[in-house]
Amino acid sequence: MEDEWEPPVPVGYNETNRAFLQALMARGSLTFSEGQKLVAEILPAQQGGDHINPRAITQDDFGKLIQTAREAVEPLDYDIRNMRHQGNGERVWAFINAHSDPATQMGTTRSPEEVSFIKRLLDAMFEEYNTVRMEVMAVDEGQALKVSRPRRRQSGINGTALEDEEINSQGTPDRGLKHSEVLSLLSSLVAEGWLEKSRDGFYSLSPRSLMELWSWLVATYNDPDEDGEWQHIKFCEACKEIVTYGQRCAERDCIVRLHDICEEAFWRARRDQKCPKCQTDWTRNHFVGERAVTSRSGFQKGRGRKSGGRRSNLEDAVAAQQEAAEEDDQDEDMDEN
Repeated sequence: MEDEWEPPVPVGYNETNRAFLQALMARGSLTFSEGQKLVAEILPAQQGGDHINPRAITQDDFGKLIQTAREAVEPLDYDIRNMRHQGNGERVWAFINAHSDPATQMGTTRSPEEVSFIKRLLDAMFEEYNTVRMEVMAVDEGQALKVSRPRRRQSGINGTALEDEEINSQGTPDRGLKHSEVLSLLSSLVAEGWLEKSRDGFYSLSPRSLMELWSWLVATYNDPDEDGEWQHIKFCEACKEIVTYGQRCAERDCIVRLHDICEEAFWRARRDQKCPKCQTDWTRNHFVGERAVTSRSGFQKGRGRKSGGRRSNLEDAVAAQQEAAEEDDQDEDMDEN
């Protein structure tokens, strides 16, 4: 019987590297400050000695552990990648499946119905609530509950209306999830670092998810034949990473986007603050992400309205979307005139 293949071990790989990699795999993602605390706990346990102040762990120390861990997992089709958090700019390192989609990533820990719901949730984020008019790429609780069950398709056989059932990843009818199950799953996905929930109650993909699903998102939602045109997945003009929270050009059909965390350095290198593609003045009040909704007066009025209790985020979002539609209709009328 042939010996089972074992991946090569990086030079210098020891128990400290092993403990660090196992901790990163268990957590899914790490910032540098979290990594400092983790390494400060690992070193005394593995090597002996006194307590270590986390601040004594340098970027170089952390970087060497990351690099060795990456070398250890690459032969197994895993990777450790990093990106800056779009909100606070903090760099995040994540252990990811290098050939991942929602089904393969969640399949071992989620039921077929949960995996199907996650796919519907992504469709809502990147198709339904991500249009030329409003690039939200986030959903609130009410919008998530709307996709708790698959939409039924109607088909006719011999004049009889039938209802086609969606089929889940295991080939059985997808019955969807109860609302209580959706709320529990959303909380779990936030706790595990797959989703982030904002103060206004919007769910969006975390840096870990964006790194894990980068290739899948582009392949699923973008059209390769529409290069240079509006696409569902956008990239920052400065850092070239995915933008789900940032700013957009004021010209609706222009494709230039910027992270908030990138714009200062981006404009510093230019003579004026005009869009590099269409030369429109950069206004800083056209947004990508939940602010495409929350910055609208329709949303703000809804939040301040007291009528037997505050309206839901979903109602506020609808009001903001209607406001955006009216503005676009006015713009089109002005263009025609």
